Amino acid sequence: MKELKDLFEKLGITPKHVALYEQAFTHSSYNADANTKHHDYERLEFLGDAVIDCVVGEMVFVARPELDQGPLTKLRAALVSTQGLSEISRTMGLYEYIRLGNSFSGDIKQANHILEDVFESFIGAMYLDQGFAKTRGFLADLFIDAVKNFDVDSLTDYKSKLQEEIQSEHRESVSYELVSEEGPAHDRTYTIKVVFDGIEMGIGTGKTKQQAEQMAAKEALQKEARK
Repeated sequence: MKELKDLFEKLGITPKHVALYEQAFTHSSYNADANTKHHDYERLEFLGDAVIDCVVGEMVFVARPELDQGPLTKLRAALVSTQGLSEISRTMGLYEYIRLGNSFSGDIKQANHILEDVFESFIGAMYLDQGFAKTRGFLADLFIDAVKNFDVDSLTDYKSKLQEEIQSEHRESVSYELVSEEGPAHDRTYTIKVVFDGIEMGIGTGKTKQQAEQMAAKEALQKEARK
């Protein structure tokens, strides 16, 4: 386990209350071994979760003006998901600072839920120790690229939505047909059309067939909405 001072130096943090960060990196198994209460990260996790939601929510609202409430909610949820936060935690190397008890077994580096919890508790500690402005800036640096570049279309199952609309009026299903595929094997681009009753409803392209099908279904839904 590394010393927290190494983390402070790496992140440019001058802590006012080191004990907050010690608590943020203390797993309940360590707390159990020490026979203490409220000395693990669970309370700070609660606070950090709220701070992250607030900051990331503001970021997606400002950076993605083209999105309505539904997509904004989905985007924020994807960014602050267990997978998303644990990957940030892993990239930052936070697992190297976690205090674990003897009862813990397994590879902490692969424990996504714990890595997510520790990241949230670390943010909670930073908020109390450094204030909101510093914490907001830290989170903004971490999330800005993902907020701006996240493919929101990947969060919507346009194929299912189209199928539901079609089957609300007809018993038949739509079908997807490959129009073309271009490029070398490692960098293909697929073009696919969605067809119903012999009529082309939409066409889409993507780096995978699944993505192209989703884009074709999206275009079909947009055409139907304009009728």
